[in-house]
Amino acid sequence: MKITAMYQEQLKIPFPLTEAHIEFYRKNAYIKIKQLLPEEVVVYYNTRISEKVAEMNRVSKPLEERDTYGKAFLQLFNLWREDPEIKEFIFSSRLAGVAARLMEVSGVRLYHDQALFKEGGGGITPWHADQYYWPLSSDKTITAWIPLQATPLEMGPLEFSAGSHQIQEGRALSISDESETLIGDRLRVTDFPHTIEPFDIGEVSFHSGWVFHRAGANATDEVRKVITIIYMDQDIQLKAPENEGQQNDWETWCPGVEIGTTVNSPLNPVLFTE
Repeated sequence: MKITAMYQEQLKIPFPLTEAHIEFYRKNAYIKIKQLLPEEVVVYYNTRISEKVAEMNRVSKPLEERDTYGKAFLQLFNLWREDPEIKEFIFSSRLAGVAARLMEVSGVRLYHDQALFKEGGGGITPWHADQYYWPLSSDKTITAWIPLQATPLEMGPLEFSAGSHQIQEGRALSISDESETLIGDRLRVTDFPHTIEPFDIGEVSFHSGWVFHRAGANATDEVRKVITIIYMDQDIQLKAPENEGQQNDWETWCPGVEIGTTVNSPLNPVLFTE
């Protein structure tokens, strides 16, 4: 068997998720799972994804001249449409199965994938909730955050405010200096635990669309390479956009879908069903 075929087979093997995993996610709206992906699989796709990011990247402005969002990461979308091997990774039933079981739904669709490469010396990713940007009818959404290397604290791993999906304040803020300040101030006067831990290679986190999270600056000279996959309940519907970001997401990631109908465009295939 060719090595790439072997890796693709590993991406299809169900992960032995436990009731303890599901209960932790149910309470905290995030979870980190060690050894979810074999190290050799991560190493291989690190190379493939890094090559594609280098090919697709059009950012030339020096880091010091960018705004806070631009300093946070290089962001490239839907790599699955650009490379057949990356598509095998993004469409992994192992990953999608975990997403479905954590959300306690019968199946999941792809919303989109994105590479988030925080350059050496890159800035913080401010506090935010992803679903601010998504014109989706329910909270049955989840993001797999997959580091493509071991990620120590100094590289800026993802941080979570555990259980913060319960609060409404801050949901109307996009990723910005304002969101970092206002959401950060609000979370400091709550009892939600702030979790900031390194990621081992092969460790993957999953977080709800409404849980607040951030990432620190990358204080190293190396790029912090991450690929994310955003999943949604296979039955989720498109809602009327409530802000400019949601309008853009409708047009970009759900083309042709009508408000009040299932988000089933060609860009939103079902990746897992029970």
